Amino acid sequence: MESGHGGGHATGHCGEDGTAHGDGPGSGQRGGDGPGRRGRLGAGRDPVHEATSGDGPGRAGGLGTSRRAGHRGRRGRWRSGALGAALCAALAVSLTGCPASAPDRTAPTGPAQAVSPFTGLPQRAAAPVLAVKIDNVRPARPHTGLGAADLVYAEQVEAGQSRLLAVFSSRLPPRVGPVRSAREADLELLRQFGRPALAYSGAQSALIPLIEAAPLHPLPPESAPEAYQRGDDRPAPHNLYLRPRAALDAAPDAETARDIGFRFGAAPPGGEPVTAHTVRFPAARFTFTWSPGERRWLIAMDGAPARTTDGGPLTAATVVVQYTDIRPSRFADRWGSVSPYTETTGSGTALVLRDGRGHQARWSRPGAGAGTSFTTPDGRPLAFAPGPVWIVLAPK
Repeated sequence: MESGHGGGHATGHCGEDGTAHGDGPGSGQRGGDGPGRRGRLGAGRDPVHEATSGDGPGRAGGLGTSRRAGHRGRRGRWRSGALGAALCAALAVSLTGCPASAPDRTAPTGPAQAVSPFTGLPQRAAAPVLAVKIDNVRPARPHTGLGAADLVYAEQVEAGQSRLLAVFSSRLPPRVGPVRSAREADLELLRQFGRPALAYSGAQSALIPLIEAAPLHPLPPESAPEAYQRGDDRPAPHNLYLRPRAALDAAPDAETARDIGFRFGAAPPGGEPVTAHTVRFPAARFTFTWSPGERRWLIAMDGAPARTTDGGPLTAATVVVQYTDIRPSRFADRWGSVSPYTETTGSGTALVLRDGRGHQARWSRPGAGAGTSFTTPDGRPLAFAPGPVWIVLAPK
């Protein structure tokens, strides 16, 4: 059916000696999409933790005044040493559960594998969250680095066009872009991520105080010049690119990925077969077509298949069409077009596309600091398919 819509854990083991061991560019002026200066990322070294230990040799005791006394002394020392060794071995067993004479060399010592709260896929450890505002008009395509995003939000901007907010944590591509300016609605949307880093090309002057007061780490070009560079493959302003690792170097306190309400697992029962689904903004549209061979939704923008310069076609394991209120904000662009404000708190309906089927759903986000949960119409959690998630914030 084709459908459309209008509008590190510590481990322990016993050593051979019976002791327990733990393994344990341009100025990029504010208020605009200014040029970024090309910069070099400094070579950083990973911290290395080293520890050395050893048992120093014991000093021999002095000889007694007689041979018998020396014999008794040696025998006493032997008995006390044997008793001490036995007590140490018993203590080692009681404290570590490991017999001193049989060290466990097979216990894993590496960190436990975590699961990303954004994709449901395994990852080595929780990593900082970097959100990047991505240009999405035709001259800005194909994108770069977008295929590595854990989450991609599609939102309406001025003149009915669309813009993307890509969220990276599990993987960082070498380059992402083109990068464009932030909007007021981004601040509320990102509150559920704690204090992430936000990379953007600029913002209108009236919005800057709100960005600086928001619980995030703002990274426009003037704050992180080494993280931006201009490409020579297309004209400005559609050629500003971000180097994600350099960006996070400029935001060392960016919060790591945390639960934002998504659940992953087996598909819920029911749903309707969907071969393709289109979501329309006034001057933009997204189409998601199911590929049984790839087990992914193939993404098209404005009627053209979406590709990246570094990773091929754009795909998603789950697509969420989140119906929400889109109202005029108190901000406008330089040409007088009013910026839409997309409400992402409250509750409403949604369509969840996964595994070639569409599931009617409800979404709920009680407040800006809370995550967004998706449930079936009867209130059960609706699990997403593990993998990248695209969320289209569509008008009701």
